[in-house]
Amino acid sequence: MQIHVVQPNQSLFGIAQAYGTTVNDIVEANELPNPNQLVVGQSVVIPIIGSFYYIQPGDSLWSVSQKVGVPYQQLASINGISVNQPLQIGFRLYIPQKQKTAAEFNAYVEAYGETMPANLENSSREAAPLLTYLAPFSFQAKRDGSLEAPPIGNLPEIARQNNNVLMMAITNQEEGQFNDELGRILLNDQAIQNTFLNNIVETAKQYGFRDIHFDFEYLRPADRDAYTQFLRTAKNRFNQEGWLLSTALAPKTSATQKGRWYEAHDYKAHGEIVDFVVIMTYEWGYSGGPPLPVSPIGPVRDVLEYAISEMPPSKILMGQNLYGYDWTLPFEQGNDFAKAISPQQAIQIAAENNARIEYDTEAQAPTFTYYDNAGKEHKVWFEDARSIQAKFDLLRELKLRGMSYWKLGLSFPQNWLLLSDQFNVTKR
Repeated sequence: MQIHVVQPNQSLFGIAQAYGTTVNDIVEANELPNPNQLVVGQSVVIPIIGSFYYIQPGDSLWSVSQKVGVPYQQLASINGISVNQPLQIGFRLYIPQKQKTAAEFNAYVEAYGETMPANLENSSREAAPLLTYLAPFSFQAKRDGSLEAPPIGNLPEIARQNNNVLMMAITNQEEGQFNDELGRILLNDQAIQNTFLNNIVETAKQYGFRDIHFDFEYLRPADRDAYTQFLRTAKNRFNQEGWLLSTALAPKTSATQKGRWYEAHDYKAHGEIVDFVVIMTYEWGYSGGPPLPVSPIGPVRDVLEYAISEMPPSKILMGQNLYGYDWTLPFEQGNDFAKAISPQQAIQIAAENNARIEYDTEAQAPTFTYYDNAGKEHKVWFEDARSIQAKFDLLRELKLRGMSYWKLGLSFPQNWLLLSDQFNVTKR
């Protein structure tokens, strides 16, 4: 598949003609929210087999072969040119489709209230063929070792139909916030911990969970060793049932990193004990903070390179956001909050406000500004085909286990297009 960036005065008809496809195929593949009003700077995935590369200044057949991972002799043969032929700027080379990479993919499904909303169930059903794991979020641990279940709806049946491992995500949340005192009790009170593990086993059997996933955050630094020991105990218990054990980890760059979110997460210990981890490599830009890219490639790489120094890359799922944020400016931290939006919503906002999308090559993320009807300036950072491609490339480069999405229900069809084109999803 080809990622095309819309240029001034381009139309879908012209783009389709250039790639030998149809307007309808492009609209359907991308679920374009603005087919009649393309945005300059908008990325569009062209649903063709393979892709095209346009020669840039300084390119040679050999240098292009290094960029695209195809031997230069093969490029020459496919394109009917000599290996020694000088290439003019703008010359179009056809790049054959690469062999797919085997990887695992997880997605969380966060629902509130008493029932599973239809849109989340539909989103889960659509994504499930491309997932290894499906994770209702979250079972909330209680101070007596009991569990409060989230709405589950038909997720167990969807998982069975699509050969997904149903992941039981368990958190130390109270009233919507991670609570270190709740964590302290569960990790240190042996009687309550035994009750807690018994309740997990009973609940997992009831619903058919095959992976138990602890997302314990903002624990006391003093509970670091207690958390490690708890995981050893849990692993022994769940092994008896033939279940996997996984954890969610804060995005650290060193073993000694300070801060409430980081200190109780021992990467090396988790890597030794659990079957795999989800590293939350997102939220550099977040709702309560100033306008920033949500998952800039540099910080994401720094976290993952540290992680593979502490554990095998085959145990790591890279966390990936399926959303962006729309900030109203000026932004006052503590009083203002950005609105979470899907990539599709971001494109629609840009189209409605005649905004031009820029691509930050350092962060590998798209962004734009616009003014609303009240005259207030907005800053948007979101995800597109280029930004997710950068993450897929990093996943393969570091030989990670796969990727974990937070969260379903936010439309990003380009992600699933590129995933299906480049990966064979491992099923368990």
